[in-house]
Amino acid sequence: MDELQINNIPKIMKKYISIILFLVFTSFTFSQSTSDFLTQMDSFLKENVLDGKVAYSKIHKNQNTLNNLMDVACKISVSKENANLYQAFWINAYNLSVIKGVIDDYPMKSPLDNAGFFDKTTYKLAGKQITLNDIEKKLLIAQFKDARFHFVLVCGAIGCPPLINKAYLPDTLDAQLTEQTTLAINGDYFIRVNAKKKRVAVSEIFKWYKKDFTKNKTSEVDFINKYRTDKIPNTYKLSYHSYDWKLNSFK
Repeated sequence: MDELQINNIPKIMKKYISIILFLVFTSFTFSQSTSDFLTQMDSFLKENVLDGKVAYSKIHKNQNTLNNLMDVACKISVSKENANLYQAFWINAYNLSVIKGVIDDYPMKSPLDNAGFFDKTTYKLAGKQITLNDIEKKLLIAQFKDARFHFVLVCGAIGCPPLINKAYLPDTLDAQLTEQTTLAINGDYFIRVNAKKKRVAVSEIFKWYKKDFTKNKTSEVDFINKYRTDKIPNTYKLSYHSYDWKLNSFK
């Protein structure tokens, strides 16, 4: 090894050490930001959600916490490499953005009062300017092919799955997805069975996202029976009951 190589070793080491420290610091910062977001989201939901309904009037009177949460969500960086963290962030970000969308146009009777609520209005989240539809369809369903997302993404209406009063977390995400899907499918709102007439009426969610529930040549009833205690015979005629678009609010 010549003198030039020997003299360059400290410089090379310093360069690598600097890069490593930068990556560690950046990773730690992103991790802390995401952790802060999930903790704050959990507190926000506990304070403003009851029995699946949201205290929009209360939030509208004091929007500081909501706006601070949106600011935190804007600065976060998440990667599909950490699938549970990525999914948990975007589920919470979706539900938070729905609340933000309602508050920005409050008072409203329904999310549909804003014609672009789902596909035109954008939110700055994780460095992206993105719509609710794109979060649901492009970042979650298209990437992970999991129909259970439809039971945790809450669109701000009575007909949606109920919003839980806690955050979705990476460590408990799979259990939370299964729990909310099971609750919806075993209740009497999403699935209405008429045994005498051998009919079952299901939420229009199953019509709008039929391809998500009928993968691998399965039927909507097959998906339902995977989570339902009282199984529905495949011979029953399936129909869709009307979606209730009234705002999921309480005072």
